[in-house]
Amino acid sequence: MQLDGLDRKLISELIKDGRASQRQLAKLLDVSQGTITNRLSKLHDEGIIRGYSIDIDPEKVGWDMTVMVALRIEKGMMINVQQSIAADSRVIAVYDVTGEYDSMVIARVTGREDLNDLTKNVLSIEGISRSFTHVVLNTVKESGVSLPK
Repeated sequence: MQLDGLDRKLISELIKDGRASQRQLAKLLDVSQGTITNRLSKLHDEGIIRGYSIDIDPEKVGWDMTVMVALRIEKGMMINVQQSIAADSRVIAVYDVTGEYDSMVIARVTGREDLNDLTKNVLSIEGISRSFTHVVLNTVKESGVSLPK
């Protein structure tokens, strides 16, 4: 689906405030509420808007560390390994990547003991031949997806 100017403006406003009402969006974008309803339905049906979520501060709810782990995965094991890792509640992203490693995992842990558990019980499952873990010291920027120009 090709996004037009109104779709882009609507999505941009929702990125700023996902709780904005259809009435507020209609007023901001100077269109009718019916237009907003129809556009939102279309964006949902096409899978462009997958849902609405809140943005919480991980540290304030107990996730004291963020880690990035590069994994080398044995041939033929990629999907099973990634699905197993993705099922862990501490894991927030699993990516296929190019380069020396096959997959990159982003996870949040509550501390050193939790990282030890994640490393020994999740990131060392059968099919992983090598891992390389980085602990994030400081987050400079972390944001959701925006629209390409």
